[in-house]
Amino acid sequence: MQIMGLKSRVRPVKYKSYKGQVGKIAKNVLQRRFNADHPNQKWTTDVTEFNVDGEKLYLSSIIDLFNGEIVAYQTKRRP
Repeated sequence: MQIMGLKSRVRPVKYKSYKGQVGKIAKNVLQRRFNADHPNQKWTTDVTEFNVDGEKLYLSSIIDLFNGEIVAYQTKRRP
């Protein structure tokens, strides 16, 4: 394209996943106390992204902080 003097009018847009503050921020109820005295007293959740055969999969799990047991989980193709 440079030899022929051609220029692209459309610039590729870079992907940006950060969109700033979206939604509400939850209150810090745990205050970094990540242990519990009884089962089902404190649950936490997390979403993890995996790349499987070139495809993104998302794992969402709920963990009981009493013994670290996974209470529930779900996998999806979209977060």
